[in-house]
Amino acid sequence: MGEKTEKITIRVSPETAERLKLRAEAERTTVTALLTEAAERDPRLELAAARFRELMKSGLVEEFAAAFPDEEPDAAGRSGAKAA
Repeated sequence: MGEKTEKITIRVSPETAERLKLRAEAERTTVTALLTEAAERDPRLELAAARFRELMKSGLVEEFAAAFPDEEPDAAGRSGAKAA
């Protein structure tokens, strides 16, 4: 397990949490492994990443930032905040 991982937190209903735990136990794996596998199969993740890479290459991000300098994200990462 030499691959670097990042810890994230998600919220699910108690019922969903219980189903995940039961399935992980039945498959002799972890909830983390189940969720990772499901996420990696979801094509929306790759489509979003590919679109982001296209936007970064296109120069549109810089054009938008230049056109709307007061709309840069604040230090907490919230977009639409007025730049100080």
